[in-house]
Amino acid sequence: MGPEALAQVLQPLAIRTHPNLIVGLQTSDDAAVFRVSAEQAIVQTIDFFTPIVDDPYTYGAIAAANSMSDVYAMGGDVQFALNVVAFPDNLDPSILSEILRGGSDKVAEAGGVIAGGHTVTDDEPKYGLAVTGFVHPERVWRKAGARPGDRLYLTKPLGTGIVATALKNQVAVSEHIAAAVRSMESLNKAASEAARTFAVSACTDITGFGLLGHAWEVADRSAVRLRFEAGRIPILPGALEYARAGQIPGGLNRNRSYFETAGVEFAKEVGSEMSSLLFDPQTSGGLLFAIPAVQAAAFETAFTERGLSLWAIGSVEAGTGVVVEP
Repeated sequence: MGPEALAQVLQPLAIRTHPNLIVGLQTSDDAAVFRVSAEQAIVQTIDFFTPIVDDPYTYGAIAAANSMSDVYAMGGDVQFALNVVAFPDNLDPSILSEILRGGSDKVAEAGGVIAGGHTVTDDEPKYGLAVTGFVHPERVWRKAGARPGDRLYLTKPLGTGIVATALKNQVAVSEHIAAAVRSMESLNKAASEAARTFAVSACTDITGFGLLGHAWEVADRSAVRLRFEAGRIPILPGALEYARAGQIPGGLNRNRSYFETAGVEFAKEVGSEMSSLLFDPQTSGGLLFAIPAVQAAAFETAFTERGLSLWAIGSVEAGTGVVVEP
């Protein structure tokens, strides 16, 4: 669902609170967090979507990685998950077996386990997970908290939505598909763990609203302005060329329409293809961190020493909204 439609759907809801609900619907964060003791809180999230690749096993693995990402964006660890499945009657059940195997293997890689699930009949396959994790109640990461002077870091390149659209339209090159699949299958677990010894000001994972949509949420919740340098933002191989060729997913234009009105601005030197990539809805995208400037060098070193990808892409300043420079 696009950001404008989602905002309209949620507007009439009564926002209920609870003394142990640390993060709930009222803050629009990546996952809910509920305190169970002074030392432990539950992180819970759910996500599912239709196939974006042809291979059932790979689809299951990507969907699972995407579902677990919200737990890592809150600073938590995955414990177990429940399968969420919709599957047509007229497809071979062995296809579903492979989807579930891909998801189970990815959850095992995260150190968790599939503990059950729910399946319904539907005309189009859908798969994802309801994920439960743990986090210390005093170490929860939120979208709110970014402060002027913070540095902005991204852990994965952009472009999965555009590459997936090119694949759907049978114009994607095999090497570009492989690079996108590797990125989507990659867990955000190691990146989340590497950041936990630092004073993370704010964090979110980049998914359906694209980099700029989720960045706007951080800016809005934190009452600051985020400034990005387009030339520093990593892009998947082929994504820029596919954007130039018009391989644009529908969600991209919905993101652009909503967030440009909400307060996302571009310098005139930023090209239309690049702006499209920044609104591209991502599947199993990377983590966006806001880190105090005094810790920036050590933060970069921690990722380098672990062999993890990390790009410095901007900064936080006083003001509102999001600005993109060349």
